[in-house]
Order: sequence, then C-alpha cells, then structure tokens
Amino acid sequence: MEERINEAFELGEALTVVGRQLHPGEPAPAFELDYFNPATSAMEQVRLTDSAGKIRLLNVVNSIDTPVCQIETHRWQSLSADLPANVILYSISMDLPFAQARWHQLEGVNHQSLSAHRSEQFGQAYGVLLKEWRLLQRAVFVIDQQDQIRYAEYVADQMLEPNYEATLKAVNSL
Repeated sequence: MEERINEAFELGEALTVVGRQLHPGEPAPAFELDYFNPATSAMEQVRLTDSAGKIRLLNVVNSIDTPVCQIETHRWQSLSADLPANVILYSISMDLPFAQARWHQLEGVNHQSLSAHRSEQFGQAYGVLLKEWRLLQRAVFVIDQQDQIRYAEYVADQMLEPNYEATLKAVNSL
C-alpha cells in the first residue's frame, strides 16, 4: 500500500497518509460504512451503491469531537440547505457510530455521519488514512451520478477547513 509522507500535518507534526490520492475522472471506490440510525436505534450499513444515481458529497474529518471538524461539519450542514435535491451529504470519520449519532443529536445536525471504525479500508481506498493517528485526513470528495470522482481536495494542514466554494462549484457543475 502506498504511503505518502509529509502530505498531512498538524501543528508541526508530520503525518503519513496511507493510500494513493484520487483524482477527478477516476471511479469512486466502493465503500460500506456504519451508520447508527437514531430513529430506529439500529446499526445500518451504508454503501456507495445505496445512493446510485445521486451526487455524493463526502466530508471526511479526523474526529467529530475536535473543534475544526465540528466547525466544518456544521458548515456543511448549513450549506446543505442550498444544495440541489439530488445531492447526498455524508460526513465520514473513524468515530464510533454511537458517538456520531450522539453528537448529531446534541448539535442539531441532521445529515448522515458514516463511521469507518471497523477497518482501514475506506481510508486506504480514498487515500486519507493517517497512519500515526489511525484517523482520516481532512478531505472532500464529490462523486457524480455515475460513481466517478469529480472533485477531490486533500487538506494538508489538519487545522484548516476545506475550500467550500470550490466544492460547491464542482457540485453545481453536475
């Protein structure tokens, strides 16, 4: 598995990212991630194929319990009101699904958070697994209706937010 050294950092700590970067035009890797549905109190698995024919916006964060990730997830929540109806927003981290659901309920955030806690497969496939932390690198992906990557941003400095405007431009171009 490819390892990318010094492509991510936080406060001077260099981090190793496992997996290769994805680029526009490439097929989006399949995934199966956990979601705790608070309405049914049941664990569900969400796959990329579950939203076939839709545009998917993947907001990938280190941990929902960190300040920058919270700000980013709230920002995507507020921006989601202006997204076209055929766009599905997911926030993805390696946090436990129960912790994600609790945070969403406390914070009034209603888009789905998906958990990659079971394995490193998602992190490796999307090129966002931080080896030293076993967390995910901050990133944003836009996947079109044909499961192709149309936008990918890997945020190097984990204390910074992604480029919301560029992401929205990519979504609206579809």
